[in-house]
Amino acid sequence: MTDVTPVRVLIADDQAMVRGSFRVLVDHTPGMTAVGEAANGAEAVELARRERPDVVLMDVRMPDCDGIEATRQICSDPALSGVRVLILTTFHLDEYVYAALRAGAAGFLLKDTPPTEVLAAVGVVAAGEALLAPSVTRRLIAEFARRPEPARPPSRSLDGVTDRELEVLGLIARGLSNTEIAEHLHLSLATVKTHIGRLLAKLRARDRAQLVIVAYETGLVGDRRHGGNL
Repeated sequence: MTDVTPVRVLIADDQAMVRGSFRVLVDHTPGMTAVGEAANGAEAVELARRERPDVVLMDVRMPDCDGIEATRQICSDPALSGVRVLILTTFHLDEYVYAALRAGAAGFLLKDTPPTEVLAAVGVVAAGEALLAPSVTRRLIAEFARRPEPARPPSRSLDGVTDRELEVLGLIARGLSNTEIAEHLHLSLATVKTHIGRLLAKLRARDRAQLVIVAYETGLVGDRRHGGNL
C-alpha cells in the first residue's frame, strides 16, 4: 500500500473557538492534517514560512495584520510559492473578495459553508485549482458589470489572446468549471484545459483566480466590446 502525503493545513483566525473547530475538522479528515494555528495575519505569515503548509485557511478581519495583507505577503514570497491561501470569512462584501484575489488568494468561501464543502475546497485548492463560491462569483460579476470603466488602468492587456480564448476566459470569470465550459462551447475537456494553459501563459497569471481578476480589470466582464454578455 502506498502512503499518501496528507494535505498540510494552517488555520488563521482571531477566534480561538473557530480555530479549534477547524482544527478538529481537518485532523479528523483522512488525508489532511493541521500544522498550526495563527491568531492574526502576522502569525499566519510567520507560521507559513516555518511550516510550509499546502493550504492556509485565512480569516479576513484579524488584529495587527489582517488576512488580506497576510495573503499578500505569503503569495508574493517566492519561498512560499507552494502555499495556497483559501479565504474564509463571514463578510459578503465585494471589496474583500476582490482584494483577496488581487493579493493572490486561490479561493474564497463564506464561513457558513457546510463543513464537507470546506474540506472539499481545501482539496481543490491544494491540487492547484482555484475556487470561488458561486454566490461570490455572481456578486463580483454584478459589481464589475455596473462599472462603466475598470477601477484602475489594467496591468495586463488581452493582446494576443484569440477569440476562442476570450470565450473561455469570459466563462471562467462567470464561475464555470472546466466541464461546464466544455459543454457550453461544445469542446473536449482536454481542449478546454489547453486553452486555459495558454491563457495562464499569455496573461502571466498564476492560477484560475488570477484569470478572473484579469477578466475584470481588462473590462472583458460586462464589456460591450466583447458582446456584453460575459
